[in-house]
Amino acid sequence: MLAKNLYQKEKLEQKPTRDGYGLGLVELGKENKDIVVLGADLTSSTRCNWFQDEFPERFIQCGIAEQNMIGVATGLALTGKIPFVSTYSVFCPGRNWDQIRISVAYNNVNVKMTGAHAGVSVGADGATHQGLEDIALTRCLPNITVLAPCDAIETQKATLAAGRMKGPVYLRFAREPTPVFTTKRTSFRIGQAEVLRKGKDASIIACGPIVYEALLAAEELSEQGISVRVINNHTIKPIDEEEIIKAAEQTGAIVTGEDHQVMGGLGSAVAEVLSKNEPVPIEMIGVQNRFGESGEPEELMEEFGLVAKNIKEAVIRVIKRKG
Repeated sequence: MLAKNLYQKEKLEQKPTRDGYGLGLVELGKENKDIVVLGADLTSSTRCNWFQDEFPERFIQCGIAEQNMIGVATGLALTGKIPFVSTYSVFCPGRNWDQIRISVAYNNVNVKMTGAHAGVSVGADGATHQGLEDIALTRCLPNITVLAPCDAIETQKATLAAGRMKGPVYLRFAREPTPVFTTKRTSFRIGQAEVLRKGKDASIIACGPIVYEALLAAEELSEQGISVRVINNHTIKPIDEEEIIKAAEQTGAIVTGEDHQVMGGLGSAVAEVLSKNEPVPIEMIGVQNRFGESGEPEELMEEFGLVAKNIKEAVIRVIKRKG
């Protein structure tokens, strides 16, 4: 179940995925008194100020001390609390990776970590604040579940699911408004990729807001007689191997899409699955071994080749390679 007027971008509501995180935190706070939220002097940017307004006694301002914040969160988790660590993705897991590795992952404690402002769509903040490596940094660590929801509604669902499961979670989301194309009735389960569009000639497997660009690309390709499957792979780890293998077997060609470095991100994760189980041609849409830069979000998405036209070109290339 997806939004009406799905392929009419101008008619869809535009909301930042970070709004879904803020709404999810408040909902979790109402249902579970053990939910606590930690901020790193970025409360309004990460929308955790919405939780702070509702539950000030369960909000801890750690300041610009992201490494210390992980230690505090670990201590809270060991006492039975469910802490959500809130900051930018360049700071968590970027700045505090060692503390995540040892305190959280190694001990397998129930800490939920969030990386806001992920991807080049952060815009004018530039390379220093555009988290393009966070999926790679977290998915390589044992015990951590890694989530990259596609829109504001799905981010709210992912936040709720993270708070209700046991174990470490990393959740990434973006800053800029993007189309809200899922609904409250759209399925979301951690570890289960969702087929949003059926197709037989190729499959696009994407995560984050680029999922919508994949849908646009598939719709435009259908006008050329090319049938493309679109899969929302919101859970990077544990990845849905069964759905990926099925896509490879049934369509014979794969394109991945992400607002992240292709090395170590979703593209690499999908390639790992295919190389072991069903090797087929693959093309990867993502950041190609470069840092971000300052600019308007839409301009940057085009500059880095992350929009529908780039995905269309990749689909055409990969179909030619099917042999």
